[in-house]
Amino acid sequence: MSGTIYVINPNSNDSVTAGIDAAVAPLRSADGPAIACVTLLEGPPGIQSQRDVDGIVGPLLKQAGSLESEAAAFVVACFSDPGMHALREQSARPVLGIAECGVLTALTLGQRFGVIAILPTSIPRHLRYFGAMGVLDRFAADLSIGLGVSELSDEQRTLGRMIDVGWTLRNTHGADVLVMGCAGMARFRETLERELGIPVVEPTQAAVTMAVGRVRLGWSGGSTVGPGR
Repeated sequence: MSGTIYVINPNSNDSVTAGIDAAVAPLRSADGPAIACVTLLEGPPGIQSQRDVDGIVGPLLKQAGSLESEAAAFVVACFSDPGMHALREQSARPVLGIAECGVLTALTLGQRFGVIAILPTSIPRHLRYFGAMGVLDRFAADLSIGLGVSELSDEQRTLGRMIDVGWTLRNTHGADVLVMGCAGMARFRETLERELGIPVVEPTQAAVTMAVGRVRLGWSGGSTVGPGR
């Protein structure tokens, strides 16, 4: 199967890209499509503010444009889905964002979804997005573990915080499915599910799963319906 699904990490942290690559490894198959994870070198070390989100749109579009001829699809691997709509306008390929896909997948696994965010400053941004998606009537809560991207390398501390937040989302806020609010953390998913007893969605896996389906079914990037009468 020709073409590559490009999973773009919009921050410049190669360790995050490595975590994303490990997350999507089970979705690779000998008959394709190929899946390549790439780093946006012009991005910040971590996307932690609206300014970070807005600032990477231009570089993201430029990088995706340079890959367009080889691409079967694009996945924007940041939980704010920065530049996703602009890239959908630019590209003829399917473009998926991990936040949108993570939430939509969660809605197939439970009635009320909760989100494990990284920093509290991310939560207002997430809430604006969930409002735009029209899913707030099935939203339980969005709580943070209070760690920046650079601090996530302490795996024991990160996992402990995620379990604590997961318990609160489940027991206090009534979430029956959780979404990880950051890319590259799939290594914690099975442990979280086992500890909490509810489904946990790793959003990059959700988005790449959808991208593989789109490519294998031959769906185009956008609507092919002509103008109405």
